[in-house]
Amino acid sequence: MSRTELVVAVLAGIVQGIVEWLPVSSQGNLALFLTFVGTDPDIALQLALFLQVGTTLSAATYYRDDIRVAFEALPGWTPRGAYEGDNAIASYVVVACLLTGLVGIPLYIFAVDLAGQLTGGVFIAAIGVLLILTGVLQLASESVSMGIREEPTLLDSVLVGAVQGVAILPGISRSGVTTSALLFRSYDPPAAFRLSFLLSIPASLGGAALTVLGAGGLPGISPTAALVALVVSAVVGYLTIDALMRVVDRVPFWVVCFGLGGLAIVGGGVVSVVA
Repeated sequence: MSRTELVVAVLAGIVQGIVEWLPVSSQGNLALFLTFVGTDPDIALQLALFLQVGTTLSAATYYRDDIRVAFEALPGWTPRGAYEGDNAIASYVVVACLLTGLVGIPLYIFAVDLAGQLTGGVFIAAIGVLLILTGVLQLASESVSMGIREEPTLLDSVLVGAVQGVAILPGISRSGVTTSALLFRSYDPPAAFRLSFLLSIPASLGGAALTVLGAGGLPGISPTAALVALVVSAVVGYLTIDALMRVVDRVPFWVVCFGLGGLAIVGGGVVSVVA
């Protein structure tokens, strides 16, 4: 591995670790960075999907207690009690992942390039508008029916899984669409981020598997450079999750919505201009 390849791997890991959890497309932004430093655009998109494995490790580590509880509940799982108690998280992840696959795989196979070019930037900007609208509602009235729920239902699983499937398209933010869907389903903000980030674990692993299988191995990168990028993205991703959750706990959520929504609108405009 050359010094240049090492620097690119470290920078790619930092970019992925930060933008994965923001309402801007981590895939789109990382692919843009890799293309800027000389990577072939097709390989850049594949690498952007593959490097989500690093931030998957971040989420799995940060939410390890939720994952442990979900696995411990599996032996006693029944359809009747699927969304009761400790079964709720496991049921949510399984059902949402099924919907993600049903929506996302056909898009990935048949329409990823065209749909990404046509709708990516507009979609990010739309998510920004929705986040700002959420902030306006939070600020305008404490009686708004938002921020009162914490545990998922079957309808939540179907809805969030479907919108996450759409996020396979380049330029569309996975965390942005899933978090926004949960917020408009009246979830408490920390719970919305938690459920969104938990769902990123199987989704990112699936995207990486599609990439590796489609490319017949690591796409356009040495194993050493890939390992460096994954480690860096995992460490930076963990720190970013922790920082974001601290902000959500301590800052009025309408301020968070305004900030993230503005970031998404700017990011959507940049993607549209570049496309």
